Amino acid sequence: MTRSKATLVGLLAVLLWSSIVGLIRSVSEHLGPTGGAAMMYSVASVFLLLSVGWVGLPDFPRRYLVWGSLLFVSYELCLALSIGYADTGRQAIEVGMVNYLWPTFTIVAAILFNRQRTNYLIVPGFLLSIAGICRVLGGEQGFDAAGMLANVRGNPLSYGLAFAGALIWAAYCTVTARIAGGKNGVTVFFLLVSISLWVKYLLEGGGQMDFSMEAVIYLVLAAAAMGFGYGAWNVGILHGNVTVLAGASYFIPVFSAALSTLLLRTPLSGAFWQGAAMVCGGAILCWLATRARRVGHVKAVAD
Repeated sequence: MTRSKATLVGLLAVLLWSSIVGLIRSVSEHLGPTGGAAMMYSVASVFLLLSVGWVGLPDFPRRYLVWGSLLFVSYELCLALSIGYADTGRQAIEVGMVNYLWPTFTIVAAILFNRQRTNYLIVPGFLLSIAGICRVLGGEQGFDAAGMLANVRGNPLSYGLAFAGALIWAAYCTVTARIAGGKNGVTVFFLLVSISLWVKYLLEGGGQMDFSMEAVIYLVLAAAAMGFGYGAWNVGILHGNVTVLAGASYFIPVFSAALSTLLLRTPLSGAFWQGAAMVCGGAILCWLATRARRVGHVKAVAD
């Protein structure tokens, strides 16, 4: 495969990941937050077995298997359930935007714990990302502290899970970059996520699932976006232009909001789009602050 084709495959992963928020929400509306997520990760695990393949557990460094599993499973549970527990489509998109603080948090963690070199741009970059989230959560008024707090208090579980997920993924990228030993445990981790969700589903007493044609379509699309997204990204970073892929990945919040508003038929205000652009801009400033020549902090590189 040529470098340009591999880069295009990697860019496909950016598109697939950008659709995840809207697709997860669509599946949860038919199959429930927990049951829908369990189905998604189960089907995605099959897709990963087909695209990425299986690596025997003895081939993994033990520390990576333990810490990687714990952090990866925790993150995916936070991501799927935060969106599934959202009260409305608009809130699901907002929750997804909170989760997209992970690029900024990952770079800050790399600076604090991996001694990543940085410069003064890290401060405005971090502040711009946080300000962007505040603008998103402020609703139609934009920067509105009272409105933002009221919004979060309306569903603290969803927003809390999304914020925790952003921190957990930053920790995952920071830790596994040092202990993975070049191994990719994403298939194993997805299987563990699906098992965890099925256990939660059974402990909750199950629940009715509406397996309509629409639900099945959304389920397959969501699982494909998750599973094949990781497979496509691996091709891109191994054989494509990693600089192009790194730059494109920072625009996922905007792409995600655009696709989600179409999938969920939820109009978004100008203040929301301004906030989303600020989140992207802050992440890019943080990236520039590190003057990195590689993309070890980008989401799937650490898998």
